[in-house]
Amino acid sequence: MSHQQPDFDYQQAGKAVLRIEREGLEQLDQYINADFSRACELIIACRGKVVVMGMGKSGHIGAKMAATFASTGTSSFFVHPGEASHGDLGMVTPNDVVIAISNSGESSEILALIPVLKRQKVKLICITSRPESAMGRAADVHLCVKVPQEACPLGLAPTSSTTATLVMGDALAVALLEARGFTQEDFALSHPGGALGRKLLLHVSDIMHSGDEIPHVSRDASLRDALLEITRKNLGLTVIVDDLMKIEGIFTDGDLRRIFDMGIDFQSASIQDVMTRGGIRVRPNMLAVDALNLMQNKNITAVLVADDDRLLGVVHMHDMLRAGVV
Repeated sequence: MSHQQPDFDYQQAGKAVLRIEREGLEQLDQYINADFSRACELIIACRGKVVVMGMGKSGHIGAKMAATFASTGTSSFFVHPGEASHGDLGMVTPNDVVIAISNSGESSEILALIPVLKRQKVKLICITSRPESAMGRAADVHLCVKVPQEACPLGLAPTSSTTATLVMGDALAVALLEARGFTQEDFALSHPGGALGRKLLLHVSDIMHSGDEIPHVSRDASLRDALLEITRKNLGLTVIVDDLMKIEGIFTDGDLRRIFDMGIDFQSASIQDVMTRGGIRVRPNMLAVDALNLMQNKNITAVLVADDDRLLGVVHMHDMLRAGVV
């Protein structure tokens, strides 16, 4: 049974781990070599998917590696070697590339799969610390990831070695990303729920108020009726349209404040007497982020959505906030 040491210096222990792991990463540069380039070329040429495998801590690193590949343009998934021996190996096809991870290079679960992979002529990239290991010898490409020591003082828990393997996976993913010319738009397609996805994929038509939600009145409406419509629809404006929803003008909360000093009779005034003709508008297929930029440049809080002069909807700054575009 373990016992806590009196007056133990947790900060010193933590800083020692950072120092050891930094030293391990400093050694990694030597392994970004011709084998690294060959591994990238194998993956670029792959007509299927990159299948990542690993047991234990190597499996956790492999799952993250596969996720990073998948989100940066390299189609990939993780398969647990133990499950692969019981049917999941059927997920792997001859068009795929397998990346197998094991610090020792002697993982029995992975070694049991290699004859089947070889029979299927699946290209195999092995990441280990020992090129002379069984996995190292079996690999089409071997990537060596070796650290001077583990951060664990017992030398038992994978620490520095898993960190270095994680970084090697990131190096592969980013090198492939750059080689493919992967763009922000490509990234957004695999991250539609993220902030970047919302900014790059969301269109005005996805968030605009349409149909009965559009505040609008005819040009013959009184100013009082227009104010009631602004209040009902709660967007800070109303659009003045004809019977075919053709835009004739706009009246906003800001316009209301301005006409207070004009001596207008609110009971008898017609909306056409005080409206602003036209109105700033955007098309429904415009990206929401572009509409937001227009609103900010024009210092307005809402914009009309139209097909030429026909009103289709209204987008308010609050809609941008709710959609996460801002």
